[in-house]
Amino acid sequence: MDIDILTLFPSFFEGPFSTTMVGRALSKGLATVNVSDIRDYAEDKHKSVDDAPYGGGPGMVLKPGPLVRAIQSVRRDDSYVIYLSPQGKTLNSTICEELSQNHKHIVLICGHYEGIDERVVDLEVDAEISIGDYVMTHGGPAAVVLVDSVLRFVPGVLGHDNSAYEDSFHIDSIFDTPKYTRPKTYQGMDVPEVLLNGHHEKIRMWGEEQVLKKLKKNRPDLIRE
Repeated sequence: MDIDILTLFPSFFEGPFSTTMVGRALSKGLATVNVSDIRDYAEDKHKSVDDAPYGGGPGMVLKPGPLVRAIQSVRRDDSYVIYLSPQGKTLNSTICEELSQNHKHIVLICGHYEGIDERVVDLEVDAEISIGDYVMTHGGPAAVVLVDSVLRFVPGVLGHDNSAYEDSFHIDSIFDTPKYTRPKTYQGMDVPEVLLNGHHEKIRMWGEEQVLKKLKKNRPDLIRE
């Protein structure tokens, strides 16, 4: 999978993709991530990429010209262009899997300031995706989240390819079950006995009970009637 990120702050991405599993995936050639500076596509001497919004309002808006040129400079026949926006569909495990399986080349547009000219969305964007109902100062963190989440579904990225399909929120699992490891006792707290007896059906039932407890505590909105 090839990923191009368009941003005003390329240096933001120098660290996140050089470590952990994503870094190893890139070093193995399982994926590529390229970062382009939108300012390189400005045509005036001041390299201006933003302007005041028509109709008034605070802040600045990214102009269509430089951004469209940036997109077209990396676009291929198989490109899928995503604008990272709080107005987009909320990113979830199903979307991540779909992106990893159905698209060989993804272009990510990082919004800045008050957003981008809507004509760029109409002309160039295939999907708008949000990572949650909140607003950040720029789209860089959202791009990191999407890349990390999508690459987990690329074969070879994880130590065990099935791991991505057994984690929280994928298909019907919603939350993953609680995990324990050695030592058996830590600060007076024991590993649940059911996990030590090797009875897989009892372990499965226990896991479902624990997931429901955590859903009720942390995310009651996800409980299905």
